Amino acid sequence: MGILNVTPDSFSDGGRFAAVEGAVAHAVRMAGDGADIVDIGGESTRPGYQPVDAEEEIRRVVPAIRAVREALDLPISIDTMKASVAAAALEAGADVVNDVWGLQRDPDIARVAAEHGAPVVVMHHRTEVDPALDIVEDMKEFLGRSIDIALKAGVPDHAIALDPGVGFGKTTAQNLIAIQQVGALAGMGFAVLLGTSRKSLIGHIIQRTPEERVHGTVATSVLGWAAGATLFRVHDIRENRDALLVAKAVLDA
Repeated sequence: MGILNVTPDSFSDGGRFAAVEGAVAHAVRMAGDGADIVDIGGESTRPGYQPVDAEEEIRRVVPAIRAVREALDLPISIDTMKASVAAAALEAGADVVNDVWGLQRDPDIARVAAEHGAPVVVMHHRTEVDPALDIVEDMKEFLGRSIDIALKAGVPDHAIALDPGVGFGKTTAQNLIAIQQVGALAGMGFAVLLGTSRKSLIGHIIQRTPEERVHGTVATSVLGWAAGATLFRVHDIRENRDALLVAKAVLDA
């Protein structure tokens, strides 16, 4: 899953692809590098981000979705926590809803996804960090609620993927455990998406800027694959894909 932020303030590439022409060019480049899905987001969720209203988020994502849909025959996911944005995006040509609040922030978003026949990615998220928490159990409980919401709205179980939410409401230690214990989520019977690309967790370990965290990201992707993840949301497609193909070949030998 290739990341396409049409935002002015995302932590790694804010503003670079806000114009439609730049967004399309980047999506085409990611597809050429082997992306299977293009994930388009119009609101940054980096620490300290400035929230935007649904109207502004729609203004950002809909033109990009329409243009990418014309340029590429790949699934497009909309990265949003708002039902109205998800609806506008799906009507514009998006295929998947990727919700960083696991369908629990806007109660209508699961219905929107179900009515459009759209798969959902539900992510674990916490408002407050609690270092004493058993993060694996908390992820399972939170995502269990998300699964129930999706199923009750009419999203079939094969159309649900789980995301441990690395970097969202967790300590550094909990983030590392979330990657290490991806298998605990895979054991719930759903596909698992891992999103660690260029995140501050990697920066804390290797003391690199976001653009210099590619190799660290690749390490987490390979470890995530070995632990049970099958979807990877990344900025750097070619590097992660090549590493995963090699890892898969070794593990399947």
